[in-house]
Amino acid sequence: MSKPVINNLRFNQDHGCFSCASDTGLRLFNIEPLTEKLNVGKENIGSISHAEMLFRTNLIGIVGGGSCPKFADNTVLIRDESQKSERKFALEYIFSQPVMNIRMKRNKLFCVLRNEIHVFSFPNNSTHLYSFRTRDNFKGLCEISTLREVVVFPGHKCGSVEVVDLEKVQPGQSVCPVMISAHQNELASLALNQSGSILATASRKGTLIRVFNVYNKQLLVELRRGSDTATLYCISFSHDSAFLCASSDKGTVHIFAIEDTTLNKRSTERH
Repeated sequence: MSKPVINNLRFNQDHGCFSCASDTGLRLFNIEPLTEKLNVGKENIGSISHAEMLFRTNLIGIVGGGSCPKFADNTVLIRDESQKSERKFALEYIFSQPVMNIRMKRNKLFCVLRNEIHVFSFPNNSTHLYSFRTRDNFKGLCEISTLREVVVFPGHKCGSVEVVDLEKVQPGQSVCPVMISAHQNELASLALNQSGSILATASRKGTLIRVFNVYNKQLLVELRRGSDTATLYCISFSHDSAFLCASSDKGTVHIFAIEDTTLNKRSTERH
């Protein structure tokens, strides 16, 4: 019997739960203690490519995908688990191309396409607010701050990151984002701390992780994962931003100190 294919794992915004989007459906788990909160099988929801919880509310965003999808991959569906009826979908967003990722805040929904990011007010009286063009973004890279109105995504220049402060942008107006030249190669992973003040980046080479001050674009520290090329699946800050975690296809997880960098080996090699 073949093992179920997991398409996406994602922590919620307070890191107290995580979602599992797979070819067998949707599962949600509490972390401490580790218990299953929800299990919706593929017979009801089909296989799904992405799932995003909104903190610990009843709202869950999903995108169809995988081996036996029930819903199109160009559609974001917001599932409301408080609904008692079989039809639990509260909102639906349809686009002209596949959705590569979704991110949620208490007041906004971010739908990431291959070359665009669309932002909607959410969940009440949902309307389209902003659209941002990106570099070809097949990995759906996009991160948001839970405490500030900051969003980061791949810039038009190879290896660059664009930072947008949505508090300074009016709906319908053009925006001049801050650009951080992070790497010479294409981006593989992004992370923002909760306050939106520190950005971590990794390229497809996967040997170095760079950490930047979002406000002044200054490089704070370079962290060496290893000397061999690797695919970084995820990088993430601790709640106090003192540590950074990185996982890769090498089967290892690295924990780096951000505040006390003397605990880490230093490197100035660029790639």
